[in-house]
Amino acid sequence: MTLLELDAVSVRFGTRTVLDAVDLAVAEHETVCVLGPSGSGKSTLLRVVAGLQPAAGRVLLGGADQSGVPVHRRGVGLMFQDHQLFPQRDVGGNVAFGLRMRGVGRAEREARVAELLELVGLPGAGRRAVASLSGGEQQRVALARALAPRPRLLMLDEPLGQLDRGLRERLVVELRGLFSRLGTTVLAVTHDQGEAFALADRVVVMRDGRIAQAGTPLEVWQRPASEFVARFLGFDNVVPATVTGPAADTPWGKVPVPEGSPEGAGRLLVRPAGVRLVRPDEGLPCSVVSRTFRGTHVALTLRPECGGPELEAECDLASAADPGARVGVAFAPSEVVVLPDA
Repeated sequence: MTLLELDAVSVRFGTRTVLDAVDLAVAEHETVCVLGPSGSGKSTLLRVVAGLQPAAGRVLLGGADQSGVPVHRRGVGLMFQDHQLFPQRDVGGNVAFGLRMRGVGRAEREARVAELLELVGLPGAGRRAVASLSGGEQQRVALARALAPRPRLLMLDEPLGQLDRGLRERLVVELRGLFSRLGTTVLAVTHDQGEAFALADRVVVMRDGRIAQAGTPLEVWQRPASEFVARFLGFDNVVPATVTGPAADTPWGKVPVPEGSPEGAGRLLVRPAGVRLVRPDEGLPCSVVSRTFRGTHVALTLRPECGGPELEAECDLASAADPGARVGVAFAPSEVVVLPDA
């Protein structure tokens, strides 16, 4: 069942279009992450849903048009990147703030605060000063405060953006588990692909105020809908191509494509994992320009001798060649995606 629906939502600042007739539906208990570069309109979209930004079109919650409904009556929770905790209140006072505004009695407030602090991994922290908290602890308090009034929709604006990488990776796993247990409906915006793909049931990629692609994390990762989406996800091995049957003519020569790929002119993406190193006489001759350790693999930059664009390859530690080495390249069709022509 659909909880949130955006119908042709548009926002313009003067002559600049920030959101351009956006349609989006979020189902109950679904976590949707909106991705996009700075200026793509993702944060504006969140503000429109919250009622903080006037817009053309319609926002519906539970089927009810929200036109004219003030922020505090929409039943949504909003958590910002900088947490915006009240420094003059202790942890318990911050979590209880929304409940106090709704006139919830003291005993019920205290019980709900205790329940939520337990839920976010801060049991007994109600009397602690906000200034004594680490960044990760502040993030948990902000989340507990947003969840306290039991919002029907929880919205997160770059929720982990100010945390270090290790803490972000731990917390995103905790958040996904928490939302699953609570059955919370979540709309989050982020510029971090890894964060979105780990957290979301569905990913929405935005470009210039429009939705460039929407789908499950696996669908978007395996089949980017355009060169823009592919490059935004970090794939740089994209070249013009003409597909005929099982292969494509490219600046790298003939590259095999998956069965059923659309024929004709387009763009070709080869994921780095599909760039296989072979002997120079068995594939496209290349020289190794650079070698970068990435933790789980080594990234190689390869310069084709034919003069085509440089390639990025992923290798394990044992098979990664040194800079200056001469290698051959073969392409795995399972890692090739035919994109529409730009």
